[in-house]
Amino acid sequence: MAQKCKAVVVREVGKPVSVEEITVDTPHADEVTIKIAACGVCHSDLSATNGTIPFPLPLVLGHEGAGVVSAVGSGVTDIAVGDHVVSSFVSMCGKCRYCITGRPYLCDQSAKAAFTLPDGTVRTHDKDGKPLNVFTGCGVMAEYATLHKDSVVKVEAGIPLDRAAIVSCGVMTGVGAAFNTAKVEPGSICIVFGAGGVGLSAMQGCALAGAAQIVAVDIADNKLEMARQFGATHVLNSKSVENPVKALRELTGGGADYAFECVGYGDIVSTAYGALRKGGMVVVVGVAPVKDMTSLRTLSIYAEGKTLTGSRYGSARPKEDFPRLLSLYKSKRLKLDELITHRYKIDEAPQAFADLTAGKNARGVIVF
Repeated sequence: MAQKCKAVVVREVGKPVSVEEITVDTPHADEVTIKIAACGVCHSDLSATNGTIPFPLPLVLGHEGAGVVSAVGSGVTDIAVGDHVVSSFVSMCGKCRYCITGRPYLCDQSAKAAFTLPDGTVRTHDKDGKPLNVFTGCGVMAEYATLHKDSVVKVEAGIPLDRAAIVSCGVMTGVGAAFNTAKVEPGSICIVFGAGGVGLSAMQGCALAGAAQIVAVDIADNKLEMARQFGATHVLNSKSVENPVKALRELTGGGADYAFECVGYGDIVSTAYGALRKGGMVVVVGVAPVKDMTSLRTLSIYAEGKTLTGSRYGSARPKEDFPRLLSLYKSKRLKLDELITHRYKIDEAPQAFADLTAGKNARGVIVF
């Protein structure tokens, strides 16, 4: 049976989001419907509202969700009604060359599910019956959502669903950048640019991996103070120094082994690269505007042996990594409670996005 529910929708770039009544259809073959319990308000959602990431509108937002399965379609055998699940914003087929070689975060299927389900259709309609696109095949900033089974991961029922939700994107992206992409070594020196939800999670990943020094870089002192709670040993407000590269090289005794760019700007990537010691690695985690560029001195790439790489979704293998991260939370080694700094009702979604723009939260979460 189709569900009428509230959802957060963006209809025009640069305008506030709206909370609308929509209809969510029952699942087709290989799909599941989820009664959403919580959805993180992520910077990627904001990027869809301001045009940084171009999406066809209207669009139901939300990709960092968790809830309880309310219906399953034919062909779904590993997920049942009543299961607790989280969304995966990169749809992973399990069969392509990327999936079978251990890099499912690069799966080509995700491109087919950028704003629809993988078959190119949607299960969401507005009050006039017109189709609504869904952010990254998810659209989970709604009371109900129907997703393809490849975008759904079962989790332990005892985990609070608001905490499980933020693992599905922000925490996975940040911790995974340290664990999976960089493979941070014990005793190393790390710099993390950006102390939002993803950056704070990257700091946690570096700390859990045994980094000896973790420098948080931001332009907001309140965020830098928060960074200390999540593993930062040193902080730097980049606006307070004339030459951030020089300041960071001095602070790290000659440069870092790893630098994580968690903002999404080419100039910061260049700064991160300059702050490395020889043989170091820059991991680009932030989503930059389409036309943004990074400039590097080409000779230094050869002469200094540095690595510049990207980390999409923390190089995630969701069905393995999500439970691992949640087990770290259960053992009180991964901070999730502290990462959620404000909870909103769905009708407060416009305020949640305003607060995100203003940098007020580590992570805001809409709780249904």
